Amino acid sequence: MASYSKGLEGVIAAETKMSYIDGEKGVLEYVGIPIGQLAEFSTFEETVFLLWNTRLPRKGELADFSAKIRALYELPAEIQAMIGQLPKDAQPMHVMRTLVSALGMYDAKPNATDVPTVREKALKILACAPAMLAYFHRHRQGKPFVKPDANMGFAENFLYMLNGAKPTAAMVKALDVCLVLHTDHGLNNSTFSARVVISTMSDIYSAITAAIGSLRGPLHGGANEGVMIMLNEIPTVEAAEKYVHDKLAKKDKIMGFGHRVYKAYDPRASHLKVLAKQLAHDTGNMALYEKSSRIEKVMSEAVAAKGIYPNVDFYSATTYHCIGLPLDLFTPMFVLSRIGGWSGHVIEQLSDNRLFRPDVDYKGPHGVAYTPMDQR
Repeated sequence: MASYSKGLEGVIAAETKMSYIDGEKGVLEYVGIPIGQLAEFSTFEETVFLLWNTRLPRKGELADFSAKIRALYELPAEIQAMIGQLPKDAQPMHVMRTLVSALGMYDAKPNATDVPTVREKALKILACAPAMLAYFHRHRQGKPFVKPDANMGFAENFLYMLNGAKPTAAMVKALDVCLVLHTDHGLNNSTFSARVVISTMSDIYSAITAAIGSLRGPLHGGANEGVMIMLNEIPTVEAAEKYVHDKLAKKDKIMGFGHRVYKAYDPRASHLKVLAKQLAHDTGNMALYEKSSRIEKVMSEAVAAKGIYPNVDFYSATTYHCIGLPLDLFTPMFVLSRIGGWSGHVIEQLSDNRLFRPDVDYKGPHGVAYTPMDQR
């Protein structure tokens, strides 16, 4: 029997060429490129191409890749009708999980697992995901759907469909950066879920559906909502210090701090911090940013020595709020981005597949005699 590691911590379960993390030094790279450079110079579409092909595209390749995504923006009419029948109080993460699964029913060959075909299906899921979320949001508001605009890039088109108006360049750039920063992050729980499902030679719809279910949990993608709830609980910037000290005294968790991998500052958080400050200034939300900054200062003095720093969720909450996203769309935004990473891992898994089938260390009794019903 191999050694036991609770939660599989420290266990290497797959090989990848997509993202590299050095938690001790606070390093995150996509195919060797530091995440900060991609956030500054790249786009979400280019980042997905990079992860799926393990190289940056040439100009013509990127134009072709982007055009293919844009051509697939619209949902099948049946899925649109389905959205119109959903309960308006449904949770968006449950909606996303259900609609990705439903998309497979309108695929003539949903079970194909050859890599070229799976790449095509991954493009379809990626391209359709913004419409799933935007259409549901407008449905629950009692507003008509805003059809996608193929002249717009991924981030801009989503905001346009969501709000029914062309977004500002600053908001588009902010969302695009968030998408880049969230696209992939090693073998996290949801990525592992996707790889486990596809390793059975199941289909990509099942794999992405499983990943969304994993991401929904508050210990994974749901943490950014918790950050915003915390910020809303703190009435003023001045009250932030007492709030944090009171929480720490009770040994309560401060949302948005600490990471299982990073023992240094999360490189995604450092970039989001700068972005959040600029957006807060531009949108009149500086009090929110200043609360975040004060929380970080108190936490730095109290626990930074233990390797507890802001993670990607901490400043992404402020960023999403400044873009104008409602709280329950924070985690679904993670889905829109991470579909790119999950799909890359599905493709990678299928390229050299082996079924995931770990052992379990049984701790129960042996040789127990069955007790007849009349003797219990």
